[in-house]
Amino acid sequence: MTLHLLKLCVGAEGVEELVRRQAFLPGGAPRHVTRMWPKREDELLQGGSLYWIFKGLVLARQRITALEAVRGEDGIERCALILDPAIVRTEAQPRRAFQGWRYLSPADAPADLPDGREREEPLPPALARALAEMGLR
Repeated sequence: MTLHLLKLCVGAEGVEELVRRQAFLPGGAPRHVTRMWPKREDELLQGGSLYWIFKGLVLARQRITALEAVRGEDGIERCALILDPAIVRTEAQPRRAFQGWRYLSPADAPADLPDGREREEPLPPALARALAEMGLR
């Protein structure tokens, strides 16, 4: 069974900023380093994605291709989530802030935006959040 992760995209204003940040990463696939190693690794690697939250809304995802152990400058071992470079926009889904990451079941994951809509100008975050809370996307 596939499983996903949910994570705040700290410091990024929106999906475009995440795209810009990852465009300048040195060689190889993008990665996100996290303190904890997911206990449900097998499920994540069966097609799971990292869903990114921007200002209280899930707006994008990236497929998780691998997990790697990395040691920080402080000597502590951490988990690098190796991500597919393709950033897929999703329908807006409101989420409260939290620390770290959370598991996300496929049934609770927002749908990908249909072809063509990913190039539309995004709605202002407050409007997108209000529409999502009403069940309108």
